[in-house]
Amino acid sequence: MAEVLRNGHFVSLHVPLMDSTRHLVSADNIGLMQGGAVLLNFSRQGVVSDEAALLALDTGQLGAYVCDFPSPSLLRHERVVCLPHLGASTREAEENCAVMVAEQLRDYLESGHIANAVNFPSVSMGRESAFRVAIANANVPNMLGQISTAMARAGLNIHNMVNKSRGDMAYTLVDVDSEVSGALLADLRSIEGVLSVRYLPAA
Repeated sequence: MAEVLRNGHFVSLHVPLMDSTRHLVSADNIGLMQGGAVLLNFSRQGVVSDEAALLALDTGQLGAYVCDFPSPSLLRHERVVCLPHLGASTREAEENCAVMVAEQLRDYLESGHIANAVNFPSVSMGRESAFRVAIANANVPNMLGQISTAMARAGLNIHNMVNKSRGDMAYTLVDVDSEVSGALLADLRSIEGVLSVRYLPAA
């Protein structure tokens, strides 16, 4: 690091923020930089000591400091270039996000999996049966017991089940060993606290 700071006219930082990189550039080593050098920090706040950068700017040790997460003290300095933190809004990132959303929506529609929902838990279960039921329900006692009882009355054997909750909401995936009837789906929907029931047989 000392060699980079000592020899670089422009030093650009791209590291994660960890204990070992906190204040990677600090009062201890910023003086190694050539007079008028430019420091660019596109990592995380904390990788560079704001106090050390401001002092180096005031003394002329740094010609400019560029970062994309400015603190209030940096915003007021005339030789600090503050950029918005928009790394996730590049064309490639936006395209990747659109693909991710489409894939997650398809996974929800076909397998009942939930990922990155605002107010539902993340739920995923490897399919071990061709017959799956997805149930959204209130997070209240005895919900799984009522679901299991309804399936037992219908003569279905539960092959695998997962239930996750988040706040007041819960979500249950159940794989059973044989086809699910419309009557059972109606029974499940009639349970107090059940919000929705979807039958997801394998294509």
